[in-house]
Amino acid sequence: MTVRLTAEEQAIASGRDGSGTAIAMRIVAEAARLMGAERLIPIASAHIDGALYHGDSGTLFAERLVKGGARVAIRSTLNVGALDLTGCSQIRLADPQRSMARRMMEAYRALGCETTWTCAPYQVGHRPAFGTDVAWGESNAVVFCNSILGARTNRYGDFLDIACAITGQAPDYGLHKPENRLPSITFDVAALPRSFLATEIAWPVLGSLYGREIGNVVGLVTGIDADPGEDALKAFGAAAASSGAVGLFHIAGVTPEARLNAGEFHEAASRCRIVVTPAMVAEARARLSTVERPTAIDAVAIGSPHLSLEEFTRLERLLAGRQLAVPLYACTGRHVLSVLDRNGRRKPLENAGIVIVADTCVVVTPIMPDIKGVLMTNSGKFAHYAPANTGYSVLYGSLAECVESAVAGRPIFMEDAA
Repeated sequence: MTVRLTAEEQAIASGRDGSGTAIAMRIVAEAARLMGAERLIPIASAHIDGALYHGDSGTLFAERLVKGGARVAIRSTLNVGALDLTGCSQIRLADPQRSMARRMMEAYRALGCETTWTCAPYQVGHRPAFGTDVAWGESNAVVFCNSILGARTNRYGDFLDIACAITGQAPDYGLHKPENRLPSITFDVAALPRSFLATEIAWPVLGSLYGREIGNVVGLVTGIDADPGEDALKAFGAAAASSGAVGLFHIAGVTPEARLNAGEFHEAASRCRIVVTPAMVAEARARLSTVERPTAIDAVAIGSPHLSLEEFTRLERLLAGRQLAVPLYACTGRHVLSVLDRNGRRKPLENAGIVIVADTCVVVTPIMPDIKGVLMTNSGKFAHYAPANTGYSVLYGSLAECVESAVAGRPIFMEDAA
């Protein structure tokens, strides 16, 4: 399909605004052709996933854009990088990779991106308005933006994300189109105990199950009595985007489009129905672990997506001043770290054995010891990616179970203590 570029877009692609912007426009136009889009549309913002170092080519590409005079045309926040520039945690990345990773992060700053370095930009105040078109990268950020905020984005990968940010344009296809945002399947959780749905652990487990069952289609979750809160919804979306290819979900009575279009959505989703049973949930939870009840654990990691300030408050309450037997890595953004520092909350956490990780996370860059150990987590996303990315086996549990296990140095599960 031929993409119809405007005279302005053609002039940019031909180099009117410099070689860097021309490269970006040509990338966006070619992506639109490959995706079957007939035109480009203006976007309000971007979240850039491409600044995470995976090899020298990514650094050299970003530096070429800088050399060509490119700058982002819209608000553009940055996802995690490969280094903790705050100095909270020690990265086991040696030169030349370390230097190239730093050069990459610096290049994206030079392009005009906001140095947020978080996978949860919506918790830094980057919350595009309902119905606006944006170009976001990073799977959890994309699904949150679409589902919870009601803005419209596809999953923009490296380095299409920065190209869209420089041009302020994106291909008009996929979830930018209202007709593609309708649900086509119902994911009914009404048969599950209300007590389970009220727990923190329900949402990563249900998200993992949802992603495997739904794949990349748009679904409508029914049977939820009340809004579980933003942290629960981000955990659901992150797990769903990791186990499937979910870019958008709706929850009846909770998410904005489902509230606005209740009748139409229920009718559209009624053609196919998945009734979730307690047995399905038990199996989904078991699948998040790659080991069964080991005698010891080597580390705990939480914060994928990055921990909010409210989640740190829950962590402090659960820890209750105790000392940890194994390190607990708490990944977060520098916006949260600044509050912890300002309020004198960081040092007591670190003195107890918590390793705060900012700007990055333990699954995308080497921070934890290089051993074949057991990692416990409450994150559905960590559970999905950690075995392949870190070499650790994974044990899944609630936040409370993770804290108790870190204190004991061995797995502690609430049902065992009951």
